[in-house]
Amino acid sequence: MDYEFIPSVCSYCGTGCGVLLKVLDGKLVGTLPLKTHPVNQGKLCIKGWNLHEYVNSPRRLKSPFIKVDGRQTEVSWDRAISHAAQRLKEIVEKHGPDSVAVLASAKVTNEENYVAQKFARAVLGTNNVDHCARL
Repeated sequence: MDYEFIPSVCSYCGTGCGVLLKVLDGKLVGTLPLKTHPVNQGKLCIKGWNLHEYVNSPRRLKSPFIKVDGRQTEVSWDRAISHAAQRLKEIVEKHGPDSVAVLASAKVTNEENYVAQKFARAVLGTNNVDHCARL
């Protein structure tokens, strides 16, 4: 039995609370507040306490799907990315950049959310960016 605590930063909002991820035999099993972290000083909100739950959820998608002949079909990552890029390009060309928006996620790092908004503004040309985390 291999049990370890891995320090990290909570990904639910931009506050940046320190967490300890509890890992048992390579599987994430729990979250604790990091008592020495200068931001949260050993405290966590309810979202932070449950940070680990979505990682192991049986409902979590592990591969991409696109609609093929009216049915959701599992496809490769290359095909899904190519399809999304092509459709975004078509929509922006036909309706303009403000016809699209990017919704960032509380379940990724702040750095990944930064890249999402940079993609929206620099590549798609839209300022329509929002984030699902609400404190």
